[in-house]
Amino acid sequence: MFKFFFFFQQNTMEHGFGLGLLSWILVLLVLSCSQPLCVHSKTKTKSAVFLSPVFKLKPGLVSNKMYYNIDFPRGHIAIKSFNAEVVDEAGNPIPLYDTYLHHWIVERYFYRIDAATSKDDGSNQTNYISGRNSGLCQKDILGQHYGLGSETRRTSTYVPDPFAIEAGNPTEIPKGYEERWRVNVHAIDTRGVEDKLGCAECQCHLYNISKDASGQPLSPSYKGGLLCCYDDTQCRVKKGFVGAKRNLYLRYTVDWVDWTHHIVPVKVYIFDVTDTWKALNDSNAEHSCLIEYEVKKSSKAAGVRNQRLFESKRTTLSLPTGGYVIYGVAHQHTGGIGSALYGEDGRVICSSIPIYGKGKEAGNEAGYIVGMTTCYPKPGSVKILKGENLVLESNFSNAKIHTGVMGLFYILVAEKLPNSKLL
Repeated sequence: MFKFFFFFQQNTMEHGFGLGLLSWILVLLVLSCSQPLCVHSKTKTKSAVFLSPVFKLKPGLVSNKMYYNIDFPRGHIAIKSFNAEVVDEAGNPIPLYDTYLHHWIVERYFYRIDAATSKDDGSNQTNYISGRNSGLCQKDILGQHYGLGSETRRTSTYVPDPFAIEAGNPTEIPKGYEERWRVNVHAIDTRGVEDKLGCAECQCHLYNISKDASGQPLSPSYKGGLLCCYDDTQCRVKKGFVGAKRNLYLRYTVDWVDWTHHIVPVKVYIFDVTDTWKALNDSNAEHSCLIEYEVKKSSKAAGVRNQRLFESKRTTLSLPTGGYVIYGVAHQHTGGIGSALYGEDGRVICSSIPIYGKGKEAGNEAGYIVGMTTCYPKPGSVKILKGENLVLESNFSNAKIHTGVMGLFYILVAEKLPNSKLL
């Protein structure tokens, strides 16, 4: 079992030597904590650090696994942030040029209590009910509450007060079930590979893949993407290169507070620029999110200098309910140059620009997207109306081909605003 350590800041001058000694004891407890989890509390905010199950990688190998019933704060809580990165057994951050973090996603689900003795690994779907977000995509596609990729270390996920993502609400948990969480980690070991970007973009010829994970033949026009870098596939390594197999983890930090009536819940929406949809009636639509797409090399790329070539992809969409935008951020891959969400009148609801690294240290790897800018509108200043036609735009450089790129956009929406005294 994990051990939890809670710390509450008090005035040591008031309570003298006894409290000072207690503080030193608590510090020693933290320093000696060898469990995957240590927890502390800053005023009313609690913070916990967890490790995913281990995933093993060698040069060129892909790990793309879903881990069920992960360690997660319990009870009726308000999640304030969720941050993650890949680390080794010693806790050292792993740079993207060694292990490319394609994505991690965290999803909520409900599991049958009377099936608690059976293995919770996704094999028996009759034990599950989805606890997906409020997003528009079909079935459980893009149903996560949190998820990022290479940009994870420098992208804020903080939800400003008094707003939060609600979890553990007893009224939302189906009778006979309990709330659980799962995480999908998609990582590619690019040590010693022939083409680091090609492996990160899952270009099929580098993986020698012509069939998907279920054995179905791929279309000859499919050049790369998720269908070519599924779990245990191998990207081509330079001849003679030898690298050690190593154990890695997703280390994730959750900040939360206990739920109170002063907190305003937000809905999580994830939009996909590949979404093609048709209206079924006034209030329902049939969506088809493809998640990824290909950016073809521009015919103007050859011989062109000092000219920025890019491809702009757009889709329209609308929310089933309106509300106030509290937070926004895009998700793009290498080659991305920015994304924006527009209102029906052309106003910019949120624009998000990639931050490219310029060094070698983890979080600043040259040539990789290491962060995305975020939007924090003043509460009440950006409102989306129910049924309003929104436009999502994703821009990528097309000076060269890019396969398996994504143009996703996350927004948090509050259906109501709190009393002005709380803002």
